Amino acid sequence: MKPTPYYDQNGITIYHGDCAQILPFLDPVDLLLTDPPYGIGEHGGKCRTRGQPGKVKHVNMGWDRDIPPRFIFDQMLALASVHIIWGGNYFTECLPPSMGWLYWRKLMGGDFSDGELAWTSRPVALKEFTKCPKVMGRVHPCQKPVELMNWCLSLAGDNAHTVLDPFMGSGTTLVAAKNKGKRCIGIEREEAYCKMAVQRLNQQSLFQIEDPK
Repeated sequence: MKPTPYYDQNGITIYHGDCAQILPFLDPVDLLLTDPPYGIGEHGGKCRTRGQPGKVKHVNMGWDRDIPPRFIFDQMLALASVHIIWGGNYFTECLPPSMGWLYWRKLMGGDFSDGELAWTSRPVALKEFTKCPKVMGRVHPCQKPVELMNWCLSLAGDNAHTVLDPFMGSGTTLVAAKNKGKRCIGIEREEAYCKMAVQRLNQQSLFQIEDPK
């Protein structure tokens, strides 16, 4: 039986649950745009307390202990025509070779990395996003800027009408998709983040401005 959406309005659908159980029920989409856990232990690192006091500590402290299993990547790749997976350098055993990598040049200073990589299925040369917009009102310890996801959507082209994010976190991909008038499906196993994503989407609808992130 197909899962019941947690939220389904204006072309944006959220499922609360494990993507391993939900992905098999979904119809194919044009674009997979997601940011899975990297398995590098950030659940116990500085990301655990980064951002607004009282809002950032992840509700599941084992969230970055392991990378998703291989069959999850197989499911995601089979569902979409174009794929953009952040942290792709951590998943090389689960993904085919690609020339179409993306690089987000953050240059945040301190002990943060200078940038992040995304694996894509696009047969084009490496592309770089050089902006580092400030993330305001962070509600997830590894929350990415809406501007970054807007850029990813633009790279996918005008034919990417439907988008899937099986590790949606606080809903950044969904907010970006709504900005561009695209249909989007998000999956998140932590209900607290499903609620946050709905709040962000509703706030965007009320004020008709890009969600502050």
